[in-house]
Amino acid sequence: MDKRTILVVEDEKPLLSAIKMTFEKKDFIVFTARTVEEALKHLNEAEHIDAIWLDHYLLGAEDGIDFVTIIKNGEGKWKKIPIFVVSNTASDEKVQSYIRLGVNKYYIKVEHKLEDLAREVELSIEHPEE
Repeated sequence: MDKRTILVVEDEKPLLSAIKMTFEKKDFIVFTARTVEEALKHLNEAEHIDAIWLDHYLLGAEDGIDFVTIIKNGEGKWKKIPIFVVSNTASDEKVQSYIRLGVNKYYIKVEHKLEDLAREVELSIEHPEE
């Protein structure tokens, strides 16, 4: 079986490192980005991405909503990648914007342990219909 891959898009370096290590322990190949531009570069260069872990706030002028808009309105090969937004920005308006754009799930960082979130992402990749 090929290794699963995840693209983690997060602006905070310490958290980005922790998320990367968590998924590597689960035997994932992990690509990381801190800006929309870096994330799109990984999508263009990677053979396959199984899931995207996305924060709302990113470095640069664009945020997570901009990134999801590009993914969902762009090339067909990206549209079906499951996107999990993990952010502390949880106004109803923002959450609804992400849901309308087609993200799979929106998690509030402070309400979940990193390991639990990683397990949920992993399970959703293994059992996409559930």
